Amino acid sequence: MAGIVDVLFARFRVPDLAKQRDFLTDFGFVVEEADGLLLARGTDPNRYIYVAEEGESAFLGLGFEAQSQGDLERIAAMDGAPIEESKLPGAGIIARLTDPDGFRVELVHGIEKAEPIAPAVREPFNFGSERKRLGVRVNVGPPDSIVKRLGHCVLNVSDFRTSEAWYKDRFGLITSDEIYVGDDKSNTFGAFLRCNRGDKFVDHHTVFLMGSGTSEFNHVAFEVADWDTLMLGHDRLTKKGYEPAWGVGKHVLGDQVFDYWEDPSGFTLEHFTDGDMFNEASGSFKASSEELIAVHWGPKFPNSEP
Repeated sequence: MAGIVDVLFARFRVPDLAKQRDFLTDFGFVVEEADGLLLARGTDPNRYIYVAEEGESAFLGLGFEAQSQGDLERIAAMDGAPIEESKLPGAGIIARLTDPDGFRVELVHGIEKAEPIAPAVREPFNFGSERKRLGVRVNVGPPDSIVKRLGHCVLNVSDFRTSEAWYKDRFGLITSDEIYVGDDKSNTFGAFLRCNRGDKFVDHHTVFLMGSGTSEFNHVAFEVADWDTLMLGHDRLTKKGYEPAWGVGKHVLGDQVFDYWEDPSGFTLEHFTDGDMFNEASGSFKASSEELIAVHWGPKFPNSEP
């Protein structure tokens, strides 16, 4: 049973809401404040994809969108979680679960959508084998809204197989790439997991669970429209004085063009574009830890061997 549409939002606690709001705006979100919370959205019609409250820095958890109320009720019943009305904009219903590492995992359904925001649109790309932009110039003026949607979250977990089973049993996630160490392909420590929407193509991964022996937030990734938009975001953040954490580059696993930044509260947020799309029939694969941090092009993973 699939159960979920996609990952929908990430929750944080940050020490300075005003400073965080400035960063989120510079990162390309549309940000509002409501009842002491920062709520940030992208150009897609989801009302919020990032939520922050004030306090000592902490990652609080993830939110998934259930495919139906029945799916929400079925999954909530697995953990005996009560179902309540959401008090956030757009209302809907919510069930609050706790994963094996203590991360809050919220399941929501029926949130009223907002009007989509027109994303930045540029003229077609000209490739060496195909020319589509004919007789016009490119306009890549910096848009106010760079972020489109939340794409995935990466969590360090204390026991990979325990967490993998928990997320798969409840949300129907399936493996895209299972990561192993050394020459023994059974020596696995993590996996890229994607939603199972049958024939529908979805992101290569929605959650990546990395069995590091610790329970920690790793990063959260937000999709942008295209390479130009990603580079406009990189340029804007650089000029604002922020330091990139890793990028710009192109992953081998998932094939996204990536650009990682550290926010004022110490959390890593990623812009990405041009990622792989898989459906149920795309299957599952094995990949080495070297492939995990490899790039097609761009800087090497920080602190990796030269």
